[in-house]
Amino acid sequence: MLKRIDHIGIVVQDLEAARRSFEALGMNVERIQEVPDRPVKAAFLPLGDSDVELLQPLTSDGDLAQFLEEHGEGIHHICIEVEDIQAALAAVKSRGIQLREAQPRQGASGRIAFLHPGSTHGVLIEFVEK
Repeated sequence: MLKRIDHIGIVVQDLEAARRSFEALGMNVERIQEVPDRPVKAAFLPLGDSDVELLQPLTSDGDLAQFLEEHGEGIHHICIEVEDIQAALAAVKSRGIQLREAQPRQGASGRIAFLHPGSTHGVLIEFVEK
């Protein structure tokens, strides 16, 4: 069911400034894209078998803009790749984990859904099926 940590999402104010900082660490941007149906631009920096995903809100509303306003820049979520997102969501729900999204939607790298951080000790977890 769970395959690997796909990426760690980090919310940033300025994607270009963040990109330069992470490149100074020796990482390289593989791609930059706007997220489908969301006012967000994302940059993906491969690191081993996972990525660092830098997320810049493009508007002042939406959940990432709200996160940035309330918490400032920093780690937003951990994404776990799953083989079958519908089965993974059903399995964790049957074990008492609350879902933030009952149905998967299209994300930057595949079909995604988030679990409620109230069920995962304050950590926002995203599932992705590629």
